[in-house]
Amino acid sequence: MADEVTVKIGLRPGRQSWRDAEALGFELGEVFDVVAEADLVLLLISDAAQAAQYPRLLAAMKPGSMLGLSHGFLLGAMENDGASFRPDIDVCLVAPKGMGPSVRNMYVEGKKVNGSGINCSMAVHQNSTGRATDVALGWAVAVGAPFTFGTTLASEYRSDIYGERCILLGAVHGMAEALYRRYTAEKGMSKEDAFRATSEAITGPITKIISRGGGIAKVREALSGADRDTFDQAYAASYRPALDQCFEIYEDVACGNEIKSVINACQRFDRFPMGKIDGTPMWKVGEAVRAEREKTGAEAALHPFTAGVYCAVMMATIECLRHKGHPYSEICNESIIEAVDSLNPYMHARGVAFMVDNCSYTARLGSRKWAPRFDYILAQQAFTACDAADAAGGKVADQDEIVASFVNDPVHDAMAVCASMRPSVDISFASDGSVGVGGARVDYYSDTTKA
Repeated sequence: MADEVTVKIGLRPGRQSWRDAEALGFELGEVFDVVAEADLVLLLISDAAQAAQYPRLLAAMKPGSMLGLSHGFLLGAMENDGASFRPDIDVCLVAPKGMGPSVRNMYVEGKKVNGSGINCSMAVHQNSTGRATDVALGWAVAVGAPFTFGTTLASEYRSDIYGERCILLGAVHGMAEALYRRYTAEKGMSKEDAFRATSEAITGPITKIISRGGGIAKVREALSGADRDTFDQAYAASYRPALDQCFEIYEDVACGNEIKSVINACQRFDRFPMGKIDGTPMWKVGEAVRAEREKTGAEAALHPFTAGVYCAVMMATIECLRHKGHPYSEICNESIIEAVDSLNPYMHARGVAFMVDNCSYTARLGSRKWAPRFDYILAQQAFTACDAADAAGGKVADQDEIVASFVNDPVHDAMAVCASMRPSVDISFASDGSVGVGGARVDYYSDTTKA
């Protein structure tokens, strides 16, 4: 019989988290005391805290123990400092491709439904004992991952931090605001209809088609006639400006600048707390639109121009990762699956602004920094190109070539393989948008209520 595993949580005494964990019956201890006695240290504190505390944390670990990470940010911070991990410890990563509440919810569902869970990325960065791979795989199974994809610590943090700033969050925030402004100021839409045509269209029908309807190319196939022409024009006009932006973001992450920016910002929080975006008019309109949808059940229509812009930014996110040498498993999980199977459904339930205001510091800072850049680059280059083409009665530059490249892109085949490994249970939300188990829940994908 296997040896019993003792779980002990290291916290700072006197904090609310200590009282909460104690009430649940966990064994507790002061952080560095727990680290010093542990065989496996799961370091789950914030990115900025890891960057500040890692010298003391690593010094406290006993030889032959393992450092377990859920994100590769620490490696990037250490690279900036010219530091490296102690050679006498193992270092591995298990990174679920979803938010913490979703991971927990799907894990609990796995007790009832085989295959429920959130897929993970896994990396073994250092294997001094020869056991690191086995332990990392066991950890992935323990958090309920139906499938685990191999990567490296450096590849994970670059694709993850980059993805948050692009199609996962920052770009969604920026394109939604740019499109909303275009539809209200230039196209004469009401504020409510403009919100439905932007955020609601992205997190609703566009997301559903990509997730369950066959992939990104199926969004275009769902349109015909003039609507498909509109999609093609918006896609072709948006793709290259978005790709330019994606390359800039990736290279800032890879060279360490973006990690330094996050650490510096977190050090300013005592003087300059992070503000919220949900008080602006667009997001207040969104609250009313979501409330109406909840009452009526009426979903937004597939808007062809919004669809073209969104798919172009997603494909630009993909192309940059491919150009930088990332494997298709990582590309699909970080740029497509995490977006349409995890984050977009959450934003559909609670709103883009809620996500921007309530995710990790690293993601929140990245969205605030890069969303305006996507907003500007789309408004200044993509939308003006479409308007000029409309005025001339023609197409945007290289439209046929760009659209043909999209239709024939090999990522569609790679996504079909990854989709076959999708967990058997979808993320579900209560009526208030929370992720949980028990009671009546609204299944985002099938729009049915489940007990």
